[in-house]
Amino acid sequence: MSSQGAASASGVPPAQSPEYRVAHLQERLAAGEAGQLGVHVEVRGGTVLVTGTVPSAPCREDVLRTVHEELAGLEVHCDLVVAEASSPDHAEELS
Repeated sequence: MSSQGAASASGVPPAQSPEYRVAHLQERLAAGEAGQLGVHVEVRGGTVLVTGTVPSAPCREDVLRTVHEELAGLEVHCDLVVAEASSPDHAEELS
């Protein structure tokens, strides 16, 4: 007897479980431009938490779009910080 397509103990097919969907999201993020970023995705209870630092606002938007595509229908909390590494626009005053 095969376990393919069988529901888990929670009654959710394996391909629809939050853990499976998070693993698939992590694969997509690793394969894309965000692969070297410090973005972490984890399931906490019935919620998915996305944390980390990205280099720019457009990169943050790309990550958020990917997260919402992969995890549609799940409760997701995102805490992504943009760390712009631009040069200063004025001299620092030392005292």
